[in-house]
Amino acid sequence: MKQTVTLNIEGKSLELPVLEAIAGASVIDVRSLSSAGVFTYDPGFLSTASCDSKITFIDGDAGILMHRGYPIEQLADQSEHLEVCYLLLHGELPAEDQLATFKNDINERMPIDSQFAKIFDGFTRSAHPMSMLCAAVAGLAAQFHEGLDIYNEAHRKESALQLIAKMPTLAAMTYRKITEQPFIDPNPELGYAENFLNMCFGEPGRASQVSSTMASALDKIFILHADHEQNASTSTVRLAGSTEANPYAAIAAGIAALWGPSHGGANEAVLNMLEEIGDINEVARYVDKAKDKDDPFKLMGFGHRVYKNFDPRALVMQDSCHAVLAEKNAQDEPLLEIAKQLEKIAREEPYFIERKLYPNIDFYSGITLKAMGIPTSMYTVLFALGRTPGWISHWCEMLSEPFKIGRPRQLYLGSAQRNYTDIGSR
Repeated sequence: MKQTVTLNIEGKSLELPVLEAIAGASVIDVRSLSSAGVFTYDPGFLSTASCDSKITFIDGDAGILMHRGYPIEQLADQSEHLEVCYLLLHGELPAEDQLATFKNDINERMPIDSQFAKIFDGFTRSAHPMSMLCAAVAGLAAQFHEGLDIYNEAHRKESALQLIAKMPTLAAMTYRKITEQPFIDPNPELGYAENFLNMCFGEPGRASQVSSTMASALDKIFILHADHEQNASTSTVRLAGSTEANPYAAIAAGIAALWGPSHGGANEAVLNMLEEIGDINEVARYVDKAKDKDDPFKLMGFGHRVYKNFDPRALVMQDSCHAVLAEKNAQDEPLLEIAKQLEKIAREEPYFIERKLYPNIDFYSGITLKAMGIPTSMYTVLFALGRTPGWISHWCEMLSEPFKIGRPRQLYLGSAQRNYTDIGSR
Protein backbone atom coordinates (compact mmCIF):
# COMPACT_ATOMS: atom_id res chain seq x y z
CA MET A 1 0.00 0.00 0.00
CA LYS A 2 1.40 3.39 -0.98
CA GLN A 3 2.08 5.84 1.82
CA THR A 4 0.68 9.37 1.86
CA VAL A 5 1.13 12.43 4.03
CA THR A 6 -1.85 14.65 4.88
CA LEU A 7 -1.34 18.40 4.95
CA ASN A 8 -4.02 20.68 6.36
CA ILE A 9 -3.73 24.35 5.43
CA GLU A 10 -6.29 27.15 5.37
CA GLY A 11 -9.18 24.73 5.63
CA LYS A 12 -7.95 22.55 2.80
CA SER A 13 -6.70 18.99 3.18
CA LEU A 14 -4.13 17.65 0.74
CA GLU A 15 -2.99 14.06 0.37
CA LEU A 16 0.66 14.07 -0.71
CA PRO A 17 2.06 10.78 -2.01
CA VAL A 18 5.32 9.39 -0.65
CA LEU A 19 7.68 8.19 -3.39
CA GLU A 20 9.90 5.31 -2.30
CA ALA A 21 13.59 5.29 -3.23
CA ILE A 22 15.56 2.18 -4.17
CA ALA A 23 18.14 3.31 -1.60
CA GLY A 24 18.16 6.22 0.81
CA ALA A 25 15.31 8.39 2.04
CA SER A 26 11.89 8.38 0.43
CA VAL A 27 10.45 11.73 -0.65
CA ILE A 28 7.13 13.52 -0.30
CA ASP A 29 5.75 14.56 -3.68
CA VAL A 30 4.72 18.19 -3.17
CA ARG A 31 3.83 19.01 -6.75
CA SER A 32 0.13 19.40 -5.91
CA LEU A 33 0.78 22.14 -3.32
CA SER A 34 0.21 24.83 -5.93
CA SER A 35 -3.48 23.89 -5.97
CA ALA A 36 -3.65 25.16 -2.37
CA GLY A 37 -1.77 28.32 -3.28
CA VAL A 38 1.36 27.48 -1.24
CA PHE A 39 4.89 26.32 -1.97
CA THR A 40 7.73 24.84 0.03
CA TYR A 41 10.58 27.02 1.30
CA ASP A 42 13.96 25.31 1.16
CA PRO A 43 17.02 27.57 0.70
CA GLY A 44 19.86 25.59 -0.84
CA PHE A 45 17.40 22.81 -1.75
CA LEU A 46 18.73 20.78 1.19
CA SER A 47 15.44 18.93 1.65
CA THR A 48 14.20 18.99 -1.93
CA ALA A 49 14.66 16.43 -4.71
CA SER A 50 14.62 18.29 -8.02
CA CYS A 51 14.64 15.11 -10.11
CA ASP A 52 14.83 11.35 -10.02
CA SER A 53 18.00 9.66 -11.23
CA LYS A 54 19.52 6.21 -11.69
CA ILE A 55 23.15 7.31 -11.92
CA THR A 56 24.70 7.94 -8.50
CA PHE A 57 23.73 7.28 -4.88
CA ILE A 58 25.31 8.84 -1.79
CA ASP A 59 24.71 7.99 1.87
CA GLY A 60 26.79 10.60 3.66
CA ASP A 61 26.17 9.19 7.14
CA ALA A 62 27.40 5.73 6.14
CA GLY A 63 30.19 6.95 3.87
CA ILE A 64 28.71 5.30 0.76
CA LEU A 65 29.15 6.45 -2.85
CA MET A 66 27.90 4.23 -5.68
CA HIS A 67 27.79 4.72 -9.44
CA ARG A 68 25.03 2.65 -11.07
CA GLY A 69 25.10 0.47 -7.93
CA TYR A 70 28.85 -0.15 -7.92
CA PRO A 71 30.76 1.07 -4.82
CA ILE A 72 33.35 3.72 -5.61
CA GLU A 73 36.03 1.68 -3.81
CA GLN A 74 35.60 -1.19 -6.28
CA LEU A 75 35.56 1.08 -9.31
CA ALA A 76 38.64 3.02 -8.24
CA ASP A 77 40.61 -0.12 -7.37
CA GLN A 78 39.66 -2.27 -10.34
CA SER A 79 38.65 -0.07 -13.27
CA GLU A 80 39.99 2.88 -15.26
CA HIS A 81 38.43 6.26 -15.87
CA LEU A 82 37.08 5.57 -19.35
CA GLU A 83 35.46 2.38 -18.07
CA VAL A 84 33.67 4.46 -15.42
CA CYS A 85 32.70 6.99 -18.11
CA TYR A 86 31.08 4.18 -20.09
CA LEU A 87 29.28 2.95 -16.97
CA LEU A 88 27.87 6.38 -16.14
CA LEU A 89 26.67 6.92 -19.71
CA HIS A 90 25.29 3.46 -20.47
CA GLY A 91 24.29 2.10 -17.06
CA GLU A 92 26.38 -1.07 -17.34
CA LEU A 93 30.07 -1.90 -17.26
CA PRO A 94 31.45 -2.48 -20.77
CA ALA A 95 32.56 -5.81 -22.15
CA GLU A 96 36.13 -5.92 -23.42
CA ASP A 97 35.20 -5.16 -27.03
CA GLN A 98 32.80 -2.40 -25.97
CA LEU A 99 35.51 -0.69 -23.92
CA ALA A 100 37.98 -0.95 -26.80
CA THR A 101 35.47 0.67 -29.16
CA PHE A 102 34.68 3.37 -26.61
CA LYS A 103 38.38 4.19 -26.16
CA ASN A 104 38.83 4.39 -29.91
CA ASP A 105 35.80 6.70 -30.21
CA ILE A 106 37.31 8.99 -27.55
CA ASN A 107 40.79 9.00 -29.10
CA GLU A 108 39.39 9.92 -32.53
CA ARG A 109 37.66 12.97 -31.07
CA MET A 110 40.44 14.35 -28.85
CA PRO A 111 42.13 16.67 -31.40
CA ILE A 112 41.13 20.34 -31.48
CA ASP A 113 40.75 22.15 -34.80
CA SER A 114 43.64 24.58 -35.31
CA GLN A 115 41.24 27.39 -36.19
CA PHE A 116 39.24 26.78 -33.02
CA ALA A 117 42.46 26.76 -30.94
CA LYS A 118 42.81 30.47 -31.74
CA ILE A 119 40.19 31.11 -29.05
CA PHE A 120 43.09 30.99 -26.60
CA ASP A 121 44.74 33.94 -28.36
CA GLY A 122 42.15 36.17 -26.73
CA PHE A 123 43.50 35.40 -23.25
CA THR A 124 46.62 36.67 -21.54
CA ARG A 125 49.00 34.44 -19.66
CA SER A 126 47.58 35.76 -16.37
CA ALA A 127 44.03 34.63 -17.21
CA HIS A 128 42.67 32.00 -14.82
CA PRO A 129 42.59 28.55 -16.48
CA MET A 130 38.93 28.10 -15.50
CA SER A 131 37.95 31.24 -17.42
CA MET A 132 39.66 29.81 -20.50
CA LEU A 133 38.14 26.36 -20.09
CA CYS A 134 34.65 27.77 -19.58
CA ALA A 135 34.95 29.92 -22.71
CA ALA A 136 36.46 27.12 -24.81
CA VAL A 137 33.75 24.61 -23.90
CA ALA A 138 31.03 27.18 -24.56
CA GLY A 139 32.78 27.86 -27.87
CA LEU A 140 32.34 24.24 -28.88
CA ALA A 141 28.64 25.02 -29.20
CA ALA A 142 29.53 27.01 -32.32
CA GLN A 143 31.19 23.95 -33.84
CA PHE A 144 28.50 21.47 -32.80
CA HIS A 145 25.24 23.31 -33.20
CA GLU A 146 24.01 22.99 -36.75
CA GLY A 147 21.80 19.93 -37.10
CA LEU A 148 22.10 18.93 -33.43
CA ASP A 149 18.87 17.38 -32.15
CA ILE A 150 19.04 16.99 -28.37
CA TYR A 151 16.05 14.62 -28.47
CA ASN A 152 17.92 12.22 -30.75
CA GLU A 153 19.72 9.56 -28.70
CA ALA A 154 22.51 9.19 -31.25
CA HIS A 155 23.12 12.94 -31.22
CA ARG A 156 23.26 12.95 -27.41
CA LYS A 157 25.78 10.11 -27.49
CA GLU A 158 27.93 12.01 -29.97
CA SER A 159 27.84 15.11 -27.75
CA ALA A 160 28.92 12.98 -24.79
CA LEU A 161 31.84 11.49 -26.73
CA GLN A 162 32.97 14.89 -27.97
CA LEU A 163 32.94 16.41 -24.50
CA ILE A 164 34.72 13.56 -22.74
CA ALA A 165 37.30 13.47 -25.54
CA LYS A 166 37.97 17.17 -25.90
CA MET A 167 38.00 18.15 -22.23
CA PRO A 168 41.56 16.88 -21.52
CA THR A 169 42.85 18.56 -24.69
CA LEU A 170 41.27 21.89 -23.79
CA ALA A 171 42.39 21.56 -20.17
CA ALA A 172 45.98 20.91 -21.27
CA MET A 173 45.79 23.89 -23.62
CA THR A 174 44.94 26.15 -20.68
CA TYR A 175 48.07 24.91 -18.92
CA ARG A 176 50.27 25.49 -21.96
CA LYS A 177 48.79 28.98 -22.28
CA ILE A 178 49.62 30.06 -18.72
CA THR A 179 53.11 28.59 -19.06
CA GLU A 180 53.60 30.19 -22.50
CA GLN A 181 54.40 26.94 -24.27
CA PRO A 182 53.18 25.67 -27.66
CA PHE A 183 50.22 23.29 -27.66
CA ILE A 184 50.88 19.56 -27.95
CA ASP A 185 48.46 17.40 -29.91
CA PRO A 186 46.90 14.34 -28.26
CA ASN A 187 48.54 10.99 -28.98
CA PRO A 188 46.08 8.17 -29.79
CA GLU A 189 48.61 5.63 -28.51
CA LEU A 190 48.43 6.98 -24.95
CA GLY A 191 45.88 6.37 -22.23
CA TYR A 192 43.46 9.09 -21.12
CA ALA A 193 45.37 10.40 -18.07
CA GLU A 194 48.77 9.82 -19.68
CA ASN A 195 47.65 11.80 -22.72
CA PHE A 196 46.62 14.74 -20.56
CA LEU A 197 49.92 14.74 -18.65
CA ASN A 198 51.90 14.49 -21.89
CA MET A 199 49.95 17.37 -23.44
CA CYS A 200 50.80 19.41 -20.32
CA PHE A 201 54.42 18.48 -19.68
CA GLY A 202 55.66 16.85 -22.88
CA GLU A 203 57.77 18.28 -25.64
CA PRO A 204 56.64 18.51 -29.27
CA GLY A 205 57.91 15.57 -31.30
CA ARG A 206 59.22 13.69 -28.27
CA ALA A 207 57.84 10.38 -26.96
CA SER A 208 55.85 10.52 -23.74
CA GLN A 209 57.95 10.51 -20.56
CA VAL A 210 54.95 10.27 -18.22
CA SER A 211 55.47 8.10 -15.14
CA SER A 212 53.00 5.22 -14.81
CA THR A 213 52.62 6.12 -11.12
CA MET A 214 51.60 9.67 -12.03
CA ALA A 215 49.22 8.53 -14.78
CA SER A 216 47.61 5.93 -12.51
CA ALA A 217 47.14 8.44 -9.67
CA LEU A 218 45.61 11.02 -12.00
CA ASP A 219 43.31 8.43 -13.56
CA LYS A 220 42.14 7.59 -10.04
CA ILE A 221 41.51 11.28 -9.32
CA PHE A 222 39.35 11.43 -12.45
CA ILE A 223 37.38 8.36 -11.31
CA LEU A 224 36.86 9.75 -7.81
CA HIS A 225 35.52 13.03 -9.22
CA ALA A 226 33.45 11.50 -12.04
CA ASP A 227 30.06 12.14 -10.44
CA HIS A 228 28.66 13.15 -7.07
CA GLU A 229 24.88 13.17 -7.46
CA GLN A 230 22.94 16.49 -7.47
CA ASN A 231 25.71 18.86 -6.40
CA ALA A 232 25.75 22.55 -7.38
CA SER A 233 27.47 22.14 -10.76
CA THR A 234 25.47 19.06 -11.79
CA SER A 235 22.23 20.79 -10.81
CA THR A 236 23.39 23.78 -12.86
CA VAL A 237 23.93 21.56 -15.91
CA ARG A 238 20.45 20.09 -15.48
CA LEU A 239 18.88 23.53 -14.98
CA ALA A 240 20.60 24.99 -18.04
CA GLY A 241 19.81 21.85 -20.02
CA SER A 242 16.14 22.07 -19.05
CA THR A 243 15.88 25.16 -21.25
CA GLU A 244 16.86 22.96 -24.23
CA ALA A 245 20.20 24.77 -24.39
CA ASN A 246 23.06 23.39 -26.46
CA PRO A 247 24.79 20.68 -24.37
CA TYR A 248 28.18 22.40 -24.65
CA ALA A 249 26.63 25.58 -23.25
CA ALA A 250 25.03 23.56 -20.43
CA ILE A 251 28.38 21.99 -19.54
CA ALA A 252 30.03 25.42 -19.67
CA ALA A 253 27.44 26.56 -17.12
CA GLY A 254 28.45 23.61 -14.93
CA ILE A 255 32.11 24.62 -15.24
CA ALA A 256 31.22 28.16 -14.12
CA ALA A 257 29.40 26.77 -11.07
CA LEU A 258 32.31 24.46 -10.25
CA TRP A 259 34.72 27.40 -10.28
CA GLY A 260 33.30 28.72 -7.00
CA PRO A 261 35.61 28.19 -3.99
CA SER A 262 32.79 26.54 -2.03
CA HIS A 263 32.53 23.82 -4.69
CA GLY A 264 35.47 22.98 -6.93
CA GLY A 265 38.06 25.20 -5.33
CA ALA A 266 38.44 23.16 -2.14
CA ASN A 267 41.63 21.34 -3.12
CA GLU A 268 43.17 24.65 -4.18
CA ALA A 269 42.24 25.98 -0.73
CA VAL A 270 44.18 23.08 0.82
CA LEU A 271 47.39 24.26 -0.87
CA ASN A 272 46.72 27.87 0.12
CA MET A 273 46.37 26.68 3.73
CA LEU A 274 49.66 24.75 3.55
CA GLU A 275 51.37 27.84 2.17
CA GLU A 276 49.96 29.92 5.03
CA ILE A 277 51.33 27.44 7.60
CA GLY A 278 54.61 27.62 5.74
CA ASP A 279 56.84 25.57 8.04
CA ILE A 280 56.46 22.13 9.60
CA ASN A 281 57.42 23.64 12.96
CA GLU A 282 54.31 25.83 12.73
CA VAL A 283 51.85 22.92 12.34
CA ALA A 284 51.09 22.55 16.06
CA ARG A 285 50.39 26.27 16.41
CA TYR A 286 48.01 26.27 13.46
CA VAL A 287 46.22 23.18 14.75
CA ASP A 288 45.65 25.07 18.01
CA LYS A 289 44.33 28.03 15.99
CA ALA A 290 41.87 25.69 14.24
CA LYS A 291 40.64 24.43 17.60
CA ASP A 292 40.09 28.00 18.86
CA LYS A 293 36.49 29.01 18.18
CA ASP A 294 37.46 32.68 18.27
CA ASP A 295 40.17 32.27 15.63
CA PRO A 296 39.04 32.59 11.97
CA PHE A 297 41.68 30.11 10.73
CA LYS A 298 40.26 26.85 9.38
CA LEU A 299 41.97 23.62 8.41
CA MET A 300 40.98 22.96 4.80
CA GLY A 301 40.54 19.43 3.46
CA PHE A 302 39.23 17.88 6.67
CA GLY A 303 35.67 16.62 7.14
CA HIS A 304 32.96 16.94 4.48
CA ARG A 305 29.54 18.58 4.26
CA VAL A 306 28.04 15.40 2.77
CA TYR A 307 30.04 12.59 4.35
CA LYS A 308 29.47 12.70 8.12
CA ASN A 309 31.46 9.56 8.93
CA PHE A 310 34.27 9.33 6.36
CA ASP A 311 34.84 10.18 2.72
CA PRO A 312 35.09 6.85 0.82
CA ARG A 313 36.96 8.58 -1.99
CA ALA A 314 39.66 9.75 0.42
CA LEU A 315 40.33 6.20 1.59
CA VAL A 316 40.90 5.16 -2.02
CA MET A 317 43.03 8.21 -2.83
CA GLN A 318 45.30 7.84 0.19
CA ASP A 319 47.41 5.01 -1.25
CA SER A 320 47.85 6.71 -4.63
CA CYS A 321 48.80 9.94 -2.89
CA HIS A 322 51.48 8.20 -0.82
CA ALA A 323 52.81 6.42 -3.92
CA VAL A 324 53.21 9.73 -5.75
CA LEU A 325 54.86 11.35 -2.72
CA ALA A 326 57.31 8.46 -2.50
CA GLU A 327 58.21 8.63 -6.19
CA LYS A 328 58.64 12.41 -6.14
CA ASN A 329 60.83 12.29 -3.00
CA ALA A 330 58.44 14.49 -1.04
CA GLN A 331 60.88 15.25 1.79
CA ASP A 332 62.38 17.83 -0.56
CA GLU A 333 59.06 19.73 -0.67
CA PRO A 334 58.24 21.59 2.59
CA LEU A 335 54.51 21.92 1.86
CA LEU A 336 54.12 18.19 1.37
CA GLU A 337 55.91 17.54 4.64
CA ILE A 338 53.42 19.86 6.33
CA ALA A 339 50.56 17.95 4.70
CA LYS A 340 51.89 14.60 5.94
CA GLN A 341 52.20 15.98 9.48
CA LEU A 342 48.63 17.31 9.39
CA GLU A 343 47.37 13.94 8.13
CA LYS A 344 49.11 12.18 11.02
CA ILE A 345 47.59 14.55 13.59
CA ALA A 346 44.08 14.24 12.12
CA ARG A 347 44.24 10.45 12.29
CA GLU A 348 45.65 10.26 15.83
CA GLU A 349 44.39 13.18 17.93
CA PRO A 350 41.08 12.66 19.80
CA TYR A 351 39.93 16.19 18.88
CA PHE A 352 39.83 15.27 15.17
CA ILE A 353 38.64 11.70 15.67
CA GLU A 354 35.71 12.68 17.90
CA ARG A 355 34.57 15.35 15.44
CA LYS A 356 35.17 13.11 12.42
CA LEU A 357 37.53 15.67 10.88
CA TYR A 358 39.21 13.10 8.66
CA PRO A 359 41.28 14.04 5.59
CA ASN A 360 38.88 14.20 2.63
CA ILE A 361 39.30 13.80 -1.14
CA ASP A 362 40.30 17.46 -1.55
CA PHE A 363 43.17 17.04 0.91
CA TYR A 364 44.66 14.05 -0.88
CA SER A 365 44.00 15.23 -4.42
CA GLY A 366 45.44 18.66 -3.64
CA ILE A 367 48.76 17.39 -2.32
CA THR A 368 48.93 14.71 -5.06
CA LEU A 369 48.56 17.34 -7.78
CA LYS A 370 51.11 19.51 -5.99
CA ALA A 371 53.58 16.61 -6.04
CA MET A 372 52.95 16.15 -9.76
CA GLY A 373 54.01 19.74 -10.39
CA ILE A 374 50.56 20.97 -11.43
CA PRO A 375 49.97 24.62 -10.38
CA THR A 376 47.11 25.30 -7.98
CA SER A 377 45.25 27.42 -10.54
CA MET A 378 44.81 24.23 -12.58
CA TYR A 379 43.25 22.14 -9.80
CA THR A 380 39.65 23.07 -10.51
CA VAL A 381 40.28 22.53 -14.22
CA LEU A 382 41.24 18.92 -13.45
CA PHE A 383 38.13 18.63 -11.28
CA ALA A 384 36.05 19.75 -14.28
CA LEU A 385 37.85 17.26 -16.50
CA GLY A 386 37.02 14.41 -14.12
CA ARG A 387 33.42 15.55 -13.54
CA THR A 388 32.53 15.86 -17.24
CA PRO A 389 31.18 12.28 -17.64
CA GLY A 390 28.89 12.84 -14.66
CA TRP A 391 27.58 16.13 -16.02
CA ILE A 392 26.91 14.79 -19.50
CA SER A 393 25.35 11.58 -18.12
CA HIS A 394 22.86 13.61 -16.08
CA TRP A 395 22.11 15.77 -19.12
CA CYS A 396 21.51 12.66 -21.24
CA GLU A 397 19.33 11.10 -18.54
CA MET A 398 17.17 14.22 -18.26
CA LEU A 399 16.70 14.49 -22.04
CA SER A 400 15.85 10.79 -22.40
CA GLU A 401 12.47 11.20 -20.65
CA PRO A 402 9.83 13.91 -20.20
CA PHE A 403 11.11 16.86 -18.14
CA LYS A 404 10.10 20.36 -17.16
CA ILE A 405 12.07 23.55 -17.43
CA GLY A 406 13.60 24.42 -14.07
CA ARG A 407 11.80 27.32 -12.46
CA PRO A 408 12.22 27.55 -8.66
CA ARG A 409 9.69 29.58 -6.68
CA GLN A 410 10.48 32.32 -4.15
CA LEU A 411 9.22 33.75 -0.87
CA TYR A 412 8.69 37.42 -1.68
CA LEU A 413 9.60 39.77 1.17
CA GLY A 414 9.82 43.07 -0.72
CA SER A 415 7.50 46.07 -0.67
CA ALA A 416 3.79 45.71 -1.19
CA GLN A 417 2.29 47.50 -4.22
CA ARG A 418 3.12 51.20 -4.27
CA ASN A 419 2.08 54.06 -6.53
CA TYR A 420 4.71 55.84 -8.60
CA THR A 421 5.52 59.39 -7.54
CA ASP A 422 6.97 62.08 -9.78
CA ILE A 423 10.70 62.66 -9.30
CA GLY A 424 10.12 66.22 -8.15
CA SER A 425 7.84 65.06 -5.35
CA ARG A 426 10.17 62.47 -3.78
